[in-house]
Formats: sequence, structure tokens, C-alpha cells
Amino acid sequence: MNTSLPAAKKIRVGLVGIGNWARHGHVRVLQLLPEYEISALYSQRQQAAAEAAETFGIRHVVGSLQELVNHPEVDLVVVLTTAPQHEQAVRAAIAANKDVYCEWPLTPDTRTSQELLRLAEEAGVRTVVGLQRRLAPHNRYLRDLLQGGYVGKLRSVRMHVSMNYFQALRPNALRWTAPAENFSSVIAIYAGHFLDMLLTATGWPHRVSGLLVNQFPVVTIRETGEQIETTAPDQLVLSGMIGDDAVLSVHIEGGKRNGSGVQIDITGDAGDLRITNRSAFGDLGDDYVIEGAHGDNLPLQVLELPIGYDTLTSAELPSAVLELAYLYQAYAHDLNQHTHTAGTFADAIRMHQLLDAALLSHKTGQTAIL
Repeated sequence: MNTSLPAAKKIRVGLVGIGNWARHGHVRVLQLLPEYEISALYSQRQQAAAEAAETFGIRHVVGSLQELVNHPEVDLVVVLTTAPQHEQAVRAAIAANKDVYCEWPLTPDTRTSQELLRLAEEAGVRTVVGLQRRLAPHNRYLRDLLQGGYVGKLRSVRMHVSMNYFQALRPNALRWTAPAENFSSVIAIYAGHFLDMLLTATGWPHRVSGLLVNQFPVVTIRETGEQIETTAPDQLVLSGMIGDDAVLSVHIEGGKRNGSGVQIDITGDAGDLRITNRSAFGDLGDDYVIEGAHGDNLPLQVLELPIGYDTLTSAELPSAVLELAYLYQAYAHDLNQHTHTAGTFADAIRMHQLLDAALLSHKTGQTAIL
């Protein structure tokens, strides 16, 4: 059982999967952070694994999942396959008594995710879920502003998130997002990430109403022209209540042609906050801007991020990748300090349950109680 590691010893990572996000995000972050080294890699695409190992200097390319999770030079198994493939790798890691990181969505359904959490708790291994935006510098600052009383008593929270991709025409690399049973739609992925980010700062709703709409019932694969019928939603409207009487309103939409991005407005009885980003998946320079004001009918002023929140500004990585770095930093800190700041499988299940509640409300037309 992994409970702690000596401070001088690197956390040795075994990667399961080496797709675009693994290469673009995880490998870059793990090579940036001094606490880590990538020691082993397994992928069903053997040629891709061999090429990645040569490119990134990964010592061991193994031929099976069992070999990866049982490798003596792997402390943390990082599962980076598609959501339908997560369960097999996570189960194997837990059975090997290894700590395990898994991307969000944890699995395509809540019950399976709950089973994985139970197994991990019984084995005594640490779990990490890839809901990294909660630990981004802007979100930790926002949480501290709210807890410090910047807006006073919370009255309303409104968030709109949109992105240009996930349209009716998609690359073959995203064909797995089309089947509804894969729980990999823009709503499953982006609602999970952004709701977790927001609600970690503001507090979670205790009742919600949801509307989920599919406006792209047929997805066409760009490279082949193949058409896939799908019922997976590409629009989510969620309303709810936080605390005694604060109002929550969320709109998440894929396939927006122009002007996509993120805007969050938070109102209290003493002030207001606005958080914006021109991109829902930030590149270099796509940073969050926090503005605020006290009083009546005043212009919002930019609140600069205080020193100490952003410790990786010199990394020159896309902002979405830096968010991932803060999650890995949190896990390394947790491991050595016996704390729990990184999101776990329990947090994944909470998000599963919130999205389940939104879907139940959509189907029944009634408010769902959490």
C-alpha cells in the first residue's frame, strides 16, 4: 500500500495510453515537475508506445496491462484511455496495490465508479481523478475570495461555457465521443470539469433542475464521411439552489461557431465577481481574469492574482496543461504530508451523481434533490 514516499524519491509513473492528451498534457507536466519520472508505458497501439518512449525517453515499454501495473518501477498508475476503457485499467491497478490516477469521466456510469471507489478503499490505495480545474490558481483565489467574504452572502452564481468543437462534423480521433453509452459527450466531459471547478469554490447545490438537448443527432466523421447516429447531449441547462437561497444557473454548449469561452458571474449582498476566459481549453495566454466590485452600479476592476497562487508561470505551457500540473503537485504533496487536496474517486462519484440528477430532472420534469 502506498502511504508515503521519502521526500527525495521520485514518484515513478506508469502510463496506460498515449493519445493526444497524454502527449500534449500529461507527459509534458510529468517531465516538468521534479517530483515525478515516467518509468513505464503500456498502450494497445504498440507502435505509438514505442515512438512515444523514444521521443520522451521512457525506459520501459511493456506488452500488457498486467505487466504495467505490476512493474517494480511503477508507484502510480495513470489511466489515460477512453472512458469505456478506464474500468479495466483501474481495477488492475488496485489489484496490484498501486495508487491510481484516472481521467474524468471515471467510468461511463455511476454504479461502476462506486464499485471502483469501494475496491480502492478496501485495498488502502490512494485515488486521483482528473478534475484538475478545481486546483488552478484562479480557482483557489476565487474560493479564498468567497470564503473571505468578498461578495458577502452569496445570492446567485451563473456560468456559461462553450466551445467550437464537438460539432456535427468531427475528426476520427473523437468518434468515441459520439455514442451516448460511452458517457464521453461534451456535456459528460466539460460539464464535469467546469461544474467541479465552480462548485468547489462556491459550494454544491442541494437541489437541481436539468435540461439536456441533442442538436447534432448525426455525427459525421471528417476523414471517412461515416455517419453515426447519437442521442448524446450537446447542450446542458442546469438550475439549482446553493445554501439557503442562492440561485445557480449553468449553460454548457458544444459546437458554438464563434465567441466561445467561459464566463462566470457571482453576486452577493456586498459585491460582485466575474471570471472570464476566452477559451474553455486554454492555450498559451488563455488565462482566467477575475474582476470584482463593491457598492452599487460600479465598474468591475481586475483583481490581480496574488503572489503565491501561481508557482508555474515560468513553465510556458498552455493554461489547460498548467491546470493539470497543479493536480499532480497536489498529489505529490498529499503523498508526503498525508493530506487530501487532490480530487479523488469520491469527488468523481459526486459529479456523477450531480449529472445523474440533471438527467433525472430532464426525464421527469421535476426537481431532483441531492
